[in-house]
Amino acid sequence: MIWLALPALAATAYYLLVAVAAARWGSEYRRGRPPAPNGRPEPVSILKPIHGRDPDFYQAIRSHAEQDYPEFEMLFGVSDPGDAALADIERLQREFPGRAITVQAVSTPAPNAKVGVLAELARHARHPLLLVNDSDIAVEPGYLRAVTAPLKDPAIGLVTCLYRARAESWAARAEALGIATEFAPSVLVARLLGVAEFALGSTMVFRADTLRRIGGFEAIAGYLADDYQLGRHISELGYRIAFAPVVVETGLGGESWGQAWRHQLRWSRTIRLSRPGGYYGYVVTHATLWALVAFAAGQWQAGALALAVRMAAGIVVGRGILKDRRVATDCWMIPLRDLFGFAVWLGGAFGRRVDWRGRSLRLRPDGRISEKS
Repeated sequence: MIWLALPALAATAYYLLVAVAAARWGSEYRRGRPPAPNGRPEPVSILKPIHGRDPDFYQAIRSHAEQDYPEFEMLFGVSDPGDAALADIERLQREFPGRAITVQAVSTPAPNAKVGVLAELARHARHPLLLVNDSDIAVEPGYLRAVTAPLKDPAIGLVTCLYRARAESWAARAEALGIATEFAPSVLVARLLGVAEFALGSTMVFRADTLRRIGGFEAIAGYLADDYQLGRHISELGYRIAFAPVVVETGLGGESWGQAWRHQLRWSRTIRLSRPGGYYGYVVTHATLWALVAFAAGQWQAGALALAVRMAAGIVVGRGILKDRRVATDCWMIPLRDLFGFAVWLGGAFGRRVDWRGRSLRLRPDGRISEKS
């Protein structure tokens, strides 16, 4: 029965690698402090495709408008003229009359409507740097300076950053815990191992000229995983993808377990179709599962080691790097969240239909959207 301890030992090795990656991150970014200003930053166009109003939407967009940055504009794109978010955007315009804040009504036939909206916003953008992030992303002071600074290096084509999540319900708290202690560690390890062609939707900053070189947003309008595809297309031009030394925050609200399941299943299937090798290799990271297998085989030491290292590494990343205060109080849920995560991973290994923005989509084997209803 000793061989049943091997997966637990492999999971232990993986989470030790997480600890190494976290230490390297802390060394590189000096515990997350943004770089000192060096010259006048280039003007930025912030592109915000909008679909409905999240509970903390106004606070999120206000955190962008408050940025201390020489010159930037905010462009919002909506497909529905009655979108509830428009009232918040109008309020932002009233409260920041000196900011360039505009709204574009966009009708797009693109399979990925969000990317279709981004394509239209990019045509109206006036500045050489473009910034795209999700509508519910809240940022800290100094964010714009921190995420644009790496682009002063001509070898860097895109800048992205890690994120943590706000949550209210137990289902949302479990998902936030997964982001902090499972997803973020996987990003750090991928980066440590040189897998760096991906970007995260929490922040993507790039030059307008680089976007033109890949064929514009139209080149990725057929994919659901537009953030991954944007990073891959820019990487294929020979550019590097860099991470900024800041962490942003997304809102999960009070979602139910059903909503959490559908959301994570969509994410899981999209990753599988985008990067199948990485997806199936990810099975080794399910430390709680393999610890239980080791316990069942009587290999208590291997199981206990896997579980202890997994929890410690998750807390180091979630609390230490992401500054997620809930990780310390919710860490007892990590084993339970891991088992839920394995069920999602298993469900994601099969099927190509996902729910997204109130629609049911069927994806092709290459991740393109083939059907929508």
